[in-house]
Amino acid sequence: MTVPSASSPSGRAATGSVLTRTRAVAAAAALTVAGGVAAVAITTSSPAAAEPGDVVVSESFSSGTLPAGWNAVDGAWKVENGRLYGTSASASANNKITFGRHLNDFRFEATMRFESVSAATRWASLGIDVPADGATPWWIATMRSGTTAANGLEFAQRTTANAWVVTNTASAPYAAGTGRDVRVAVEVHGSQARWIFDGREMMRTSSLQRSTDGVQALFVNGGTVSYDDVVVTELPPNGYIRPEGSPFTVIAHRGASAAAPENTLVAQEIARRGGADWIENDVQPSKDGVPFILHDDTVDRTTDGTGKIRSLTAAQIKALDAGSWFAPQYVGERVPTLAEQLADLRTRGGNLLLEIKGKHTKDEVATIIQVIRDEQMMGRVFVQSFEVDALRYTYELAPELPLGLLRSSLDADPVAISKELHLTAYNPDGNALLAKPEVIAPLHDAGVAVMAWTMDSAGLWQRLERIGTDAIITNRAAELVGWNSAFTQRASAEPTVEIASPAEGARLDRAQSPVIAVAATNAETVTVTLDGKKSAAGRKLDLAKLTAGRHTVTAEVTGPEGTATATSTFTVTVSQAGLGYLILTSGADPSAVDTMAVKLAHGQYAQLASWVDRQAGRTVPAEVASVIAADARTLALR
Repeated sequence: MTVPSASSPSGRAATGSVLTRTRAVAAAAALTVAGGVAAVAITTSSPAAAEPGDVVVSESFSSGTLPAGWNAVDGAWKVENGRLYGTSASASANNKITFGRHLNDFRFEATMRFESVSAATRWASLGIDVPADGATPWWIATMRSGTTAANGLEFAQRTTANAWVVTNTASAPYAAGTGRDVRVAVEVHGSQARWIFDGREMMRTSSLQRSTDGVQALFVNGGTVSYDDVVVTELPPNGYIRPEGSPFTVIAHRGASAAAPENTLVAQEIARRGGADWIENDVQPSKDGVPFILHDDTVDRTTDGTGKIRSLTAAQIKALDAGSWFAPQYVGERVPTLAEQLADLRTRGGNLLLEIKGKHTKDEVATIIQVIRDEQMMGRVFVQSFEVDALRYTYELAPELPLGLLRSSLDADPVAISKELHLTAYNPDGNALLAKPEVIAPLHDAGVAVMAWTMDSAGLWQRLERIGTDAIITNRAAELVGWNSAFTQRASAEPTVEIASPAEGARLDRAQSPVIAVAATNAETVTVTLDGKKSAAGRKLDLAKLTAGRHTVTAEVTGPEGTATATSTFTVTVSQAGLGYLILTSGADPSAVDTMAVKLAHGQYAQLASWVDRQAGRTVPAEVASVIAADARTLALR
């Protein structure tokens, strides 16, 4: 959107505006207590020489002069009292100082203070992508002194025509005003960025148009602003992993499929207006090789036609009505081609999570990639599929495209297959993920994001948030956007804790090895006990050494705002199979194992118990002997 004022970026309300929250990741193997997304974009620009984590710029202005390599393009810039001061006497003067170097993935943070302003609408900015000489076009993350205004924070571009294009706006929780230090940051991944105000994510954009040589900059408009502690850090390229303090990335399943006919341009438009970060759609070829957006292998369910999509020509598919099945107001909606969908996203905004549906040949995948290239959308498309071959072909033909593997059930080793297929994200069924949350931590450690499908209720979203899921594919994208915002706004600083495993009321046999998994927020310390004795999150419970019956895990967390406690009681059950497992894993002498196994097989439980009592500490280790004898006596009484 172009804004008339040449001096004051302003625009529509940001659809992705959110406040921060503390993120907790619980896994069965480990506990993380912390304080998503920003989404990544792959570009063709040369990578920066820095490695992820390297601090590229760190300036506290202690030298008393402008740092070497900092270019005061226009306006008055000076270093005084350990701060950098920039002054713009006129609201029409966008004064700037450039520095740093071109980076694709980075975090840019600084302490900003409005010393004086001509009006509350005046602003200062972090320059995200600015030519070293200050020429247009450039992109900025802006903060007004009247920060609580609807456009108190912005992402904006100054075009070569000296016009403003504002892509996103948001209001901060309090006004920066004058004389107040505010720590601000922007995390950038290619064409996408997150605006962070005093540690709180306020909004996202996916509309940056990156150059190949733009650097960082500081701006001032209509006042005097001071800066301190400017830091630029190289980030890992996978911005899909939900950062600390960020909500979910919202992915609209088949567009706004709960509100409009799925996989159509109107569903895409509704999802976009609802604030979805990504549109998820499916692609398949027509008989004559044109990639179309359709989920089923036939057109029967979602159009007024019949037949397999691969048996129909492009002309036949384009003649079908793809809207009337959903509601009368959608009569005349058409099945879009991939090219049409991408053109709509390119011109109107948005990113595409594209599922290659069903088996595809390498040539068919090549056609999909060529369409993406032709539509100049390589930096805004993420490819996913259940089909491993489709992902292999995509990587071979376009390694710059991020890849996601769809799974109905979890792989035995998600990290291994992620490395094998060069995955950016591992995308399982959300219910499968909730059943085994411990897979998330090692995937994150390997630099792989986790996107869960297809989850449509607030209860499920809350559980997925607690275990550290990065993104949600949902039929109710607008509701999830609202949930993100409401959840973060009501989040308090009081600590919370939940025991995810073993689950409350679980009945476990001897052969199982549950892991203590704890999810905590706003916590500095975590104490875990098992039946009153010290234990730890991530500990694997050896049920062969616990007595039969009820046991209680307790987790207590402490934080700046207090303490919180959770308990989970589970039962170790006695069974013939469980007793057999105890015997086989007892570490007893082989002859003793044989003797116990024979008595077990013949149901001689009382004799087994008496025999084990006599052999305790001799041929059968004493610790396990007492458990075997107790279980045998329990079975003898049944």
